[in-house]
Amino acid sequence: MITWFINKDIGIFFDDVPQVGVRYYLPSMSKEEKKSIQKYPFICKKDLSVCLADYRKNKSYNFTIPKGYCYDGASIPRLFWRIVGSNTDNRFLIPALIHDVLCEHHNYVNNDRKFSTNVFNALLEANGINALQRFFMKNSVGFFQTLVCKW
Repeated sequence: MITWFINKDIGIFFDDVPQVGVRYYLPSMSKEEKKSIQKYPFICKKDLSVCLADYRKNKSYNFTIPKGYCYDGASIPRLFWRIVGSNTDNRFLIPALIHDVLCEHHNYVNNDRKFSTNVFNALLEANGINALQRFFMKNSVGFFQTLVCKW
């Protein structure tokens, strides 16, 4: 396993380096396929085994993201791009991948929304996102999950 991030609270490990790609329109695609790409422009290019360790609770969570999993990247409204960065910033792609999977599969982390948000924050930190940007993104994600997703 590759140690991606570790501190006193969280450990994030992958079986290999995550490979994310961009999905492109092709002339032969149907309207539905193009609509799917517009909504979910990024793709996990190979199976990725993930281990998340919650050192505070002495628990670990293991799951696999399948090759071909499509997601929308960082859901950052254009209004905030100057503060946070563009939703296509490559530093956000792996954190968004893991976080989107956890949002779709709450059971992967025993429905622990706070831990999921802390994992997202840790992945942003590992990718060099500064503290102010992380604060804004972490709190926005927490707010969105609580109010909109009812998680």
